[in-house]
Amino acid sequence: MEQKKLDLFELHKEEYRATGKPRVVETGPARYLVIEGIGEPAGEQFSARLEALFSVAYGIKMAKKKEGRDYKVAKLEGLWWGSRGPGDFSLQPKDEWNWKLIIRTPEFVSEDDLECMVGTLLEKGKGHDVKRVKLETIDEGLCVQILHIGPYAEERPSIEKLNRFAQEQGLSFHGLHHEIYLSDFRRVPPERLKTILRMPVC
Repeated sequence: MEQKKLDLFELHKEEYRATGKPRVVETGPARYLVIEGIGEPAGEQFSARLEALFSVAYGIKMAKKKEGRDYKVAKLEGLWWGSRGPGDFSLQPKDEWNWKLIIRTPEFVSEDDLECMVGTLLEKGKGHDVKRVKLETIDEGLCVQILHIGPYAEERPSIEKLNRFAQEQGLSFHGLHHEIYLSDFRRVPPERLKTILRMPVC
């Protein structure tokens, strides 16, 4: 009998439900593979570290599958902030953007699994950026989110809609701008990209 594949997005589907109308969502703590960097998304550092993150994520997934614990590699997500402190990072020069690329990962993935996979990938000649991948638990708690359809550069109207909604609910933003990429930007035209925009609130 074929083993059932764990799907974290399906298991926590209420956290990933979003439409063009903002909503409040309660998120729980979640474990992620993460890699950080600074600079524009089209830059060499971003591309190299994105590749490193995916290499580690899929490598661990295949290793756990062999152990009988199969799961789907979750969608890519990103946390964004500026180098000048609090405020709208998107108004700053792109070379000052800070980002943390993250992929939600089952709780049974351990530090030992990560260390072993990084060693394996280095032996196979993968770039040293794989050593930058870490395991981290992120707990955002109460958030507001909205589904944005279209290019990433045209998110401002959706963000403003989120901001107005939060104010109407008596809430204020705190924490980092969070994007959940439902579409693969390498394969989907910009006008059809689907992205959940999420902001922690209090």
